[in-house]
Amino acid sequence: MSRCGNAQSGGLTMSYSGLGNSGAGAWRNGGGMQQHAFDPAAQPELFRGVATRRVFAFLIDLVVLSIPVVLGYLFIAVFGLITLGLGWALFWLAWPATVIWALVYYGASLGGPYSATMGMRVMDLELRTWYGAPGYFVLGAMHAVLFWISVSFLSPLVVLVGLFNGRRRLLHDIVLGTVVINSSVRPQMAEPARTF
Repeated sequence: MSRCGNAQSGGLTMSYSGLGNSGAGAWRNGGGMQQHAFDPAAQPELFRGVATRRVFAFLIDLVVLSIPVVLGYLFIAVFGLITLGLGWALFWLAWPATVIWALVYYGASLGGPYSATMGMRVMDLELRTWYGAPGYFVLGAMHAVLFWISVSFLSPLVVLVGLFNGRRRLLHDIVLGTVVINSSVRPQMAEPARTF
């Protein structure tokens, strides 16, 4: 249900915006303080199946990321054969190019109009800030960086953190103030109840 309203209490102005199209449902006061937009107790359907869907979305994104990288390596290998080994010097650019490609992919897709990578879109997931705003380029790129840092230094078992909180947030989600929600239920929630 989409709701909008204002309330004034003792000089403190608050406005509430329901889930609607932005996914925001946060109280704001004059000082800019906001509450969490997504409550797993009030809206459990937003988090239903998110942990499992994130695993499959990650695997799809790995495939999407790998295709240009593999093609790039093959091109360098063939180019090296044609140039009698001189082209193989480009292999030292392949690793930095792979990292840049991953950052651009995550930044552009999570910061794009869907706030989701290709894998997340297939799995009906969407990244939002804790107060309901869509993602942006820097947030998307940092989301990828912190994920890989947390998995590298704390082992892949760090993803189990998502099983122990209602919003299914991983460690890097908590640090960045993001939440991943089930976007397939958002249109249903945005529609007002119909009476006949």
